[in-house]
Amino acid sequence: MITGPQIRAARALLGLDQKQLARLSGLSVPTIQRMEACEGSVRVVVDSLEKVMKALASAGIELIVEDAPSQGVGRGVRLLEKR
Repeated sequence: MITGPQIRAARALLGLDQKQLARLSGLSVPTIQRMEACEGSVRVVVDSLEKVMKALASAGIELIVEDAPSQGVGRGVRLLEKR
């Protein structure tokens, strides 16, 4: 499952603020704020999460779930297990 920090990081890579991501995904700014505030898996309506993931994918972001290989090519960032 996708986490709040992943959404924040994806937004940072794109140089977007929360308002811009809300507009791209068709959601409200408070919804984006709630999603990003989740330290673990994002807990929202599945439709809202799909809208954010689709907006980020359309902008060139691949969100990788834990222990999954990357399907894309090119540059990227992956958080290793915390030590």
